[in-house]
Amino acid sequence: MKAKKVDCIVAGEANVDLMVQTTARLEPGKEKLAKNVQLALGGSSAITAFNLSSLGARVRFAGVVGRDAFGQFVEERLASAGIDLTSLRRSETEKTGITVWFDQSGKRSGVTYPGTIPLLTSGDIPLEVNTARHLHVGHYFLLKKLHANAPAVFAKAKALGLTTSLDCNYDPAEKWDSHIRKVLPYVDIFFPNEQEARMLTGSKNAGDAAKALGELARTVAVKLGRRGVLVYSEGELFRIPAVKARVVDTTGAGDSFNAGFLAQFLQGATIRASAKAGVAAAARCVRQVGGTAAFETR
Repeated sequence: MKAKKVDCIVAGEANVDLMVQTTARLEPGKEKLAKNVQLALGGSSAITAFNLSSLGARVRFAGVVGRDAFGQFVEERLASAGIDLTSLRRSETEKTGITVWFDQSGKRSGVTYPGTIPLLTSGDIPLEVNTARHLHVGHYFLLKKLHANAPAVFAKAKALGLTTSLDCNYDPAEKWDSHIRKVLPYVDIFFPNEQEARMLTGSKNAGDAAKALGELARTVAVKLGRRGVLVYSEGELFRIPAVKARVVDTTGAGDSFNAGFLAQFLQGATIRASAKAGVAAAARCVRQVGGTAAFETR
């Protein structure tokens, strides 16, 4: 059966986020009480896919979850956004990944169990003639089984006429390599945050980092958090300021930026207009707890 054509294939990690809010300071050997706890859809790629679909794009998700309760939760959350899950693979042997986030009076820290996250391979990404217009890959550095073939995947996408985008997220190994420089020449929009851009290039500031990465990728959007986004595209460097918002939780803000940017880009908007839409989507995200809560309705 031939797959339906979609606007965007989002490939990458899908897991659950356990959000714990507390005012207590955690101490070894002591039990403290939480003010609130919430289970949410997690993973940079999954959050981008959910929010992009909620913004009106037709999305197919390629990723791996376990045959467990968390995997079922992820599947149900993605399906609730109308996402095509024909490329979501279920592992028989590995558990679905989870990140536990602790928000201690506004200071956030977390720990991740990768589980199925690193299991995505090039064979899981459905690149065929006339099946999609765009390929987005999220949290590149966690996708260990994809790294060796990632340049070939992006080259194939370009050969098939797709536009492409990539979000690397932080490298837990702190090697800042994994073939990513071989991938970037096939990337139309690269979405690092400031720290990631500087680590990848060794630059001292976001502007120099954006320009250095712009020698590889076509457009680089360096996410600056409360300062908005710095974009380098076709020799032009410009900044879009952040939209003022009451910040409740920053989880998924960068992924929401990706979704807002791509939603406009896929409709033919300029890079500048797409960046403005990304900033607006990030501001929308931080008003609620979790990366997708603010995008439950279109």
